[in-house]
Amino acid sequence: MITLNTNPFQESESEVLTDEKPNHRLILFNDDYHTFDFVIETLIKVCSHDLIQAEQCTYLVHYAGKCVVKEGDYSKLEPLCTALHDRGLTAEIV
Repeated sequence: MITLNTNPFQESESEVLTDEKPNHRLILFNDDYHTFDFVIETLIKVCSHDLIQAEQCTYLVHYAGKCVVKEGDYSKLEPLCTALHDRGLTAEIV
Protein backbone atom coordinates (compact mmCIF):
# COMPACT_ATOMS: atom_id res chain seq x y z
CA MET A 1 0.00 0.00 0.00
CA ILE A 2 1.35 3.44 -0.95
CA THR A 3 0.62 6.40 1.26
CA LEU A 4 0.94 9.94 0.04
CA ASN A 5 1.83 12.91 2.15
CA THR A 6 -1.26 15.09 1.89
CA ASN A 7 0.22 17.93 3.96
CA PRO A 8 2.48 19.97 1.63
CA PHE A 9 3.99 21.83 4.61
CA GLN A 10 5.18 18.72 6.42
CA GLU A 11 8.86 18.02 5.82
CA SER A 12 10.19 14.53 5.54
CA GLU A 13 12.94 13.41 7.90
CA SER A 14 15.55 13.47 5.14
CA GLU A 15 14.67 17.08 4.26
CA VAL A 16 15.10 18.17 7.87
CA LEU A 17 18.45 16.43 8.22
CA THR A 18 19.92 17.93 5.04
CA ASP A 19 18.65 21.47 5.58
CA GLU A 20 21.52 22.59 7.82
CA LYS A 21 22.70 26.16 8.02
CA PRO A 22 26.29 26.95 7.05
CA ASN A 23 28.51 26.78 10.08
CA HIS A 24 31.02 29.52 9.16
CA ARG A 25 30.79 33.10 7.92
CA LEU A 26 33.29 35.19 5.98
CA ILE A 27 33.24 38.73 7.32
CA LEU A 28 34.69 41.73 5.49
CA PHE A 29 35.71 44.75 7.57
CA ASN A 30 35.82 48.44 6.69
CA ASP A 31 39.06 50.28 6.07
CA ASP A 32 39.99 53.80 5.04
CA TYR A 33 42.13 52.81 2.06
CA HIS A 34 40.10 51.04 -0.60
CA THR A 35 37.54 52.61 -2.89
CA PHE A 36 33.96 51.46 -3.25
CA ASP A 37 34.68 50.38 -6.82
CA PHE A 38 37.66 48.29 -5.75
CA VAL A 39 35.67 46.48 -3.04
CA ILE A 40 32.72 45.92 -5.37
CA GLU A 41 34.96 44.48 -8.09
CA THR A 42 36.74 42.29 -5.55
CA LEU A 43 33.49 40.85 -4.16
CA ILE A 44 32.34 40.06 -7.70
CA LYS A 45 35.62 38.34 -8.60
CA VAL A 46 36.42 36.60 -5.31
CA CYS A 47 33.00 35.83 -3.81
CA SER A 48 31.00 35.48 -7.05
CA HIS A 49 28.59 38.22 -6.03
CA ASP A 50 26.42 39.84 -8.65
CA LEU A 51 26.67 43.62 -8.97
CA ILE A 52 23.72 44.43 -6.69
CA GLN A 53 24.89 42.07 -3.94
CA ALA A 54 28.44 43.42 -4.12
CA GLU A 55 27.20 47.01 -3.89
CA GLN A 56 24.96 46.23 -0.93
CA CYS A 57 27.76 44.46 0.95
CA THR A 58 30.15 47.33 0.21
CA TYR A 59 27.73 49.89 1.64
CA LEU A 60 27.13 47.72 4.71
CA VAL A 61 30.88 47.41 5.26
CA HIS A 62 31.30 51.16 4.92
CA TYR A 63 28.42 52.22 7.17
CA ALA A 64 28.22 49.32 9.66
CA GLY A 65 31.94 48.54 9.78
CA LYS A 66 31.59 44.94 8.63
CA CYS A 67 29.41 42.58 6.63
CA VAL A 68 29.02 38.84 6.19
CA VAL A 69 29.93 38.38 2.52
CA LYS A 70 29.70 34.57 2.31
CA GLU A 71 28.55 31.61 4.41
CA GLY A 72 29.55 27.97 4.17
CA ASP A 73 32.08 25.36 5.15
CA TYR A 74 35.44 26.56 6.42
CA SER A 75 37.26 24.71 3.64
CA LYS A 76 35.35 26.69 0.99
CA LEU A 77 35.68 30.05 2.76
CA GLU A 78 39.40 29.86 3.55
CA PRO A 79 40.60 30.40 -0.04
CA LEU A 80 38.16 33.32 -0.40
CA CYS A 81 39.46 34.89 2.81
CA THR A 82 43.03 34.47 1.58
CA ALA A 83 42.13 36.10 -1.75
CA LEU A 84 40.59 39.07 0.08
CA HIS A 85 43.75 39.38 2.21
CA ASP A 86 45.92 39.18 -0.92
CA ARG A 87 44.04 42.20 -2.26
CA GLY A 88 44.72 44.14 0.96
CA LEU A 89 41.26 43.79 2.51
CA THR A 90 40.60 42.82 6.11
CA ALA A 91 38.47 39.71 6.50
CA GLU A 92 38.06 36.80 8.86
CA ILE A 93 36.14 33.55 9.14
CA VAL A 94 33.99 32.99 12.21
